[in-house]
Amino acid sequence: MSGLLLKGINKVYPSGVQAVFNFCLDIRDKEFIVLVGPSGCGKSTTLRMIAGLEEISSGELYIDGKLMNDVVPKDRDIAMVFQNYALYPHMTVYDNMAFGLKLRKVPKEIIDQKVKAAAQILGITDYLSRKPKALSGGQRQRVALGRTIVREPKVFLLDEPLSNLDAKLRASMRTEISKLHSRLATTFIYVTHDQIEAMTMGTRIVVMKDGFMQQVDTPQNLYDYPVNLFVAGFIGTPQMNFFKNSRLVSEGDKVCLTLTGGNKIVLPNSLVSRIKNINEYLNVEKDITFGVRPEDIHQDQAFIANSPDTVVKARIEVIEKLGAETQIYCELDYEGKESSLVDNTTQMIAKISSRAVVALKDIIELAFDARHVHMFDAETEASILERDEGYEVIPENAEGSSFVPPTPQEMRAKIDAARIITKEMKAQMRKDARMEKLAAMKAKKAAATEEKVEETAEETQTTDEE
Repeated sequence: MSGLLLKGINKVYPSGVQAVFNFCLDIRDKEFIVLVGPSGCGKSTTLRMIAGLEEISSGELYIDGKLMNDVVPKDRDIAMVFQNYALYPHMTVYDNMAFGLKLRKVPKEIIDQKVKAAAQILGITDYLSRKPKALSGGQRQRVALGRTIVREPKVFLLDEPLSNLDAKLRASMRTEISKLHSRLATTFIYVTHDQIEAMTMGTRIVVMKDGFMQQVDTPQNLYDYPVNLFVAGFIGTPQMNFFKNSRLVSEGDKVCLTLTGGNKIVLPNSLVSRIKNINEYLNVEKDITFGVRPEDIHQDQAFIANSPDTVVKARIEVIEKLGAETQIYCELDYEGKESSLVDNTTQMIAKISSRAVVALKDIIELAFDARHVHMFDAETEASILERDEGYEVIPENAEGSSFVPPTPQEMRAKIDAARIITKEMKAQMRKDARMEKLAAMKAKKAAATEEKVEETAEETQTTDEE
């Protein structure tokens, strides 16, 4: 068993900057957990605290039920793969993989057996006599993985191990790491900023932003049921289309959503029944942010005919032909003005068939798949939709997997407080530096005065003797 439990983990640097806020997660044995988020969100810092390379400011870390806060890294029975591989250039592949075992005084016969077994798993048996400079990026990555495999750790920690590889090799190595996880049947914790890696590899994904956990869920649940605007925009390629300043209005027994440019769509009853506290948003002057993924926008006539209540008109501004599909950038509010692709809330991206015949500046009809749209409170940015009854349920023993993420206001308040503390600490550090400098000057002056007094005394004594 190699489960981990992180309870209220915080990381505050000596300068006062807080990198991680109240990280709580129960990681089950043999699970593949992915920490994902933009640069600076705290994911690598969290991984380094698990490894023991960063001190935990507050909170508790348990591995197999044992408190690990004060345990040194070498005694935590974990292995870490770094972003830059960290291979010894003067050693062969065999020696790089065996080095950790040699330090632990493992017998040579066992080292040889483990190294060759790991090399066979990773397909690098033919490279054992080579040095790192004679290997490709993917082969070096395999060596770095092999060095951790031979130790047979309880937990594997991988910090953006594929970021230095080209796109084709990244896809290949994603598959290799997933196969390795299945073969070794141990716990993996993987850090990346690439949401495609997260979606394809993780059994559960932790989405982070500004040091806060935003959502912990399975890949499919993150895609189908994002808890807030950030998660919705981060997961999915291209990202979800957002239409701000939308409102819910009723027309007879139907509920409609008004969009920019005079467009209006009718929401199906199945979606309306999922809106939380609908009376707070229906027929009132309260804006919501409407979201729809590019793959849920259709141009084919059969879908348009079957969904006439969700049809909008848009003008095509950019066409990107990708072979298997075509992406079109459209302008909803196109009447009497030129649009911009930068910071335009009326712009949307749609994925359509590669066989569709479209041209720039065409005004076309598009239909939304209203069963899969999303709605968010304009102020809190939280989703206002309940989940469907048939969604994938997280096992109950995954403590910390379901929680209420902080609102943007709460995040900003905590970050502002951390900045104030940082500013105060920097001011105090400058004051302390000035005091130390002043004390040093006084000490130097006192020493010079004392030296002068001693010289005068010596001269007086010499004169008296004469």
